[in-house]
Formats: sequence, C-alpha cells, structure tokens
Amino acid sequence: MNISKKPFGVLSDGSKVFLYTLRAGDLSLSLSSFGAVWTSLLVPGKTGREDVLLGFSSLEGYLHRSAYFGATIGRFAGRVGGAAFSLGGKTYGLYKNEGENTLHGGRRGFDKRLWKAFPYTDGEGVFVRFELESPDGEGGFPGNLRAAVTYGLNGANEITARYQAWVDAPCPVNLTNHAYFNLAGEGNGDILSHELRLRASSYVEVGPDRIPTGRLLPVEGTPFDFRSSKPIARDYAAVHGGRPPAPGDGYDHCFVLDGDARFPGPGREPEAGRIRDPAGPAAPPRAEVREPHSGRVLKVAASQPGVQFYAGSFLDGVLGKTGSVYGKNAGFCLETQHFPDSPNKPEFPSAIFGPDREYHEKAVFSLSW
Repeated sequence: MNISKKPFGVLSDGSKVFLYTLRAGDLSLSLSSFGAVWTSLLVPGKTGREDVLLGFSSLEGYLHRSAYFGATIGRFAGRVGGAAFSLGGKTYGLYKNEGENTLHGGRRGFDKRLWKAFPYTDGEGVFVRFELESPDGEGGFPGNLRAAVTYGLNGANEITARYQAWVDAPCPVNLTNHAYFNLAGEGNGDILSHELRLRASSYVEVGPDRIPTGRLLPVEGTPFDFRSSKPIARDYAAVHGGRPPAPGDGYDHCFVLDGDARFPGPGREPEAGRIRDPAGPAAPPRAEVREPHSGRVLKVAASQPGVQFYAGSFLDGVLGKTGSVYGKNAGFCLETQHFPDSPNKPEFPSAIFGPDREYHEKAVFSLSW
C-alpha cells in the first residue's frame, strides 16, 4: 500500500491543487484536492486493467464543464425545490442553479471548493482526509459548517467514504460523492448493458421538474424494480411512460434502501487526522452492478437511507480524458444520500443537523472481477 502526491494545477488566485494516488490491493484511486474529486480508478478485469471513472486528465475540465464528475457534493446533495426552505420560523433562499431550483449546493457548492488534504496510512489501508470550512450564509445556508471527508483504499479492493460535518446552527446537510462509473472502462460505450440490482422496494416520486412530490411509491410492476438484477436498458424507455424522449429523460431517481442499511453506532471526533468507523459490523451491500464483458462487479453499502441512481442522461458529448467523448448514458452514478428536497418534506427522514446532531455517514464501494 502506498500514497503518492503530485501537482494537478493552479487556480486563478494562485492556490495550488494536488493529485493524490492511493494504491492498495489491485486498485489505484486518484483524488484531487479541488472538489475532493475522484479523478480515476484503475481496476483489473477480463479485458485488462482499465480506468472505470469518467472524468478529465487535467484540472481545467473540472473547473469549467465538470458535470460533477467524481466530485464531493455539499452542503446539500440533490435538488431543493424552489431554491428555498423554512427552518425555525425563518425562510432561507438558496442560489438557483437549475431553473427555479437548487442542485448540489448551488452555484459554488463543495465540488467547486479547494479542500485541505491530509494523506495517511494505517493498518486498515491508505487514506486522504479532506477538510473544508463553509461560513454562515454561504450559498444561503445557515450556520458555520466544518466538513471532513475521508476516502480510503484497502487490500480487500474496497473504497471507503466517510462523511462528517459539524455545524453551529440547525442546517440541512447531505454529503455524497458523484462518481460516474463505466465498468467496461471510461469511454467504452454506454452503460445500458450493465446489470443492476438495488435492494429497494420503493422510490421517491418526482414531478416534471424532478422535485419530489413527497410520496414514496412501490417499485413492484414499474420500470424502477431492480430487486432482481436486470440490464439498465430493459425498462429504460418506460421510465417516462414511453413518450418520445426529451433531454435528460431516463433514470435520475432516489431509491429507498430496504431494511436497516445503517452502520450501527455513533461517529467520533477525528483523532490524529482520522475519522473512526462507527462501532459494529458493516451494512450489507444495497446495490450491485455487473458488466458482462469485463466481468467487473461493483457493490455499494451505505449508512444513508437512499441512493440516487442516475444513468447519465444529461451527458451530451463532454470531452473527457484520453480523447473520450461522453455522450448520453456514458456512465452511471450511485449517490448514497438522504432524500432530495428533504428540507421541504417533513415526512422524509430528517436531514437537519446542528449543534445537537452531528452528521456522520459512510459508504463502501467494493470491486471484484
């Protein structure tokens, strides 16, 4: 196991951005201090060792047309309807960056911030701990927030993602990573033949503006039923009732994870640059994706109540790394998170955190082939 560090670019204010590469087991994961981005993930397979993450070869792409490739999202992942929410008798207005709504924290979310990075090694694996401070009022959100996100790689070919935040006033918090995977290798066609299984018996219904209606609907008898593994393409056209496709049509929905998907036990304050795992056993995988040609399998376990499955329907010819062009469905995302628009939906699990409720979540991404 080892960690390397090299320059990745310079921001307009002169701040230096670095790229950290973690190597453990048979995997190699690279991370940028700008946006705490996953820039590449090299994985063996029947077709050889390939990069399975969409992204860019240099910092420039992440600055201008990132599509959130591999980015750490905050303060609130997903959409907030009307770019506003009420809390404690006060209404907070957020930045509108998707029509009348807020997406992934607004115009300058955590994906567009330079994080402090602290690499370290212990007996479990190799890690980079990213830290960020968000002042009261940034993006319209209340409270001074301190975030710590740790990504690690171990000898069992697992990527761990640990999300922790402290805020001095009640505030919506929802952190995730927005990695786009193509298990056939980035740039190697679309992901529609990938076979997906989700342990989710219901999903979050959304309206035409992709904002949740507040209803959780059963997946049975719908295109959203992935309880048994099936190709992503099988019911893709039926997601919107078979009408002629419009830009962005396809899977971009939050699924409600079955059972108790949480890792038991509370988190702890960081010690010596680390965030401790919660006590108790890890949750079982809630998502599994197989790519038949390469033989690669991705399994995802999570502490959050939902996972946003996005099939890359908004991609429209983005120029990516090594000359790749990412068209519609070039990658998929499994964003472990609280439900979208939770601040405006009291019937959803609460995503309000503050001085009396520390934010601590975890996801594990396991690779095999």
